[in-house]
Amino acid sequence: MIIDIVKIFIPSTLAFVIGIAITPALTDYLYKYQMWKKKAGKKTFDGKETEIFNKLHETKEVGTPKFGGTIIWLSAFLAAILTWTASQIFDGPILSKLDFISRNQTWIPLATLILGAFIGGLDDYLEVKGNGGHIAGGLSLKKRLIAVGIIGILCGFWFYDKLDVSTITLPFGAQIYLGAFLVPFFALVMIFIYSGGVIDGLDGLAGGTFAVMFSSYAAIAFYQNQVNLAAFCTAVVGGILAFLWFNIPPARFYMSETGTMALTITLTVVAFMTDTLGGGHGLLVLPVIAMPLVLTSLSDIVQITSKKVRGKKIFLVAPLHHHFEALGWPSYKVTMRYWILSVVLGIIGIILALIG
Repeated sequence: MIIDIVKIFIPSTLAFVIGIAITPALTDYLYKYQMWKKKAGKKTFDGKETEIFNKLHETKEVGTPKFGGTIIWLSAFLAAILTWTASQIFDGPILSKLDFISRNQTWIPLATLILGAFIGGLDDYLEVKGNGGHIAGGLSLKKRLIAVGIIGILCGFWFYDKLDVSTITLPFGAQIYLGAFLVPFFALVMIFIYSGGVIDGLDGLAGGTFAVMFSSYAAIAFYQNQVNLAAFCTAVVGGILAFLWFNIPPARFYMSETGTMALTITLTVVAFMTDTLGGGHGLLVLPVIAMPLVLTSLSDIVQITSKKVRGKKIFLVAPLHHHFEALGWPSYKVTMRYWILSVVLGIIGIILALIG
């Protein structure tokens, strides 16, 4: 038990230290090559300019680099490599057991973390280098959703075909049999959670909420004796906290797609890993633990639907956190209140998972 506890906290500490250590070099590179948007603002899903958002953020996006999410995934990846190396070299009672890379628990989430980081990084690069000064740049939303959908299908197929998962767990031990429909269901959940990644819109907001989400699933995985998965989650948390250290106002850089895509699709995988495979309810509590992402996605959907059907907006600006900002809330107040709600929702999610 003590060794298991050490096993989940060492990767977190290691990832945090690595993240802090690599940040100066990354910062120098990002500022030297001006890896930021050349024109502030963004467009809506239907291609129109978001006037209120652009007014609120006209001076915030230019001059602050993207690619901050590199700290997160690179720190977690290096922590995994270093603990694996230590377990291969040393023969002590603790160091030999630090390796948390395993086929049945962490291969898939580690793969999605890196793959999502790569695709998201490509989008970031195209946005800062290939947009020709226009507001819109990078990969289109359609292309990003297709990419996430393909990843979801591949992960769903792996769960269904390789890990023999064909059900999702309900309260009190009940299950829903999905069979091969698990594959498209997996993809749809991943796309929906990914769409909430636009929560990366205020300094510190995404980092704090994602840290709570992965911490919550680390607790659930540990309770279900999925120690390797719990260690992976804490390694991600360590990387997020290192990023957050430099992302609090005024942000040194933004998480951007290389971070949000990696984290959202990996969170989806972790939720499925802690469901039927772990004998738990990881998927059932995902809407609770990831409620900030859910509300972000829903606010965009509601706003777009209302504009198309009624010709009117529900929110001053979507997603939801920008609505509060448009109401006059200081950005730090929105961020800290999201942090508080995330902690409360994380605790509720853990409790529901344990008693389910």
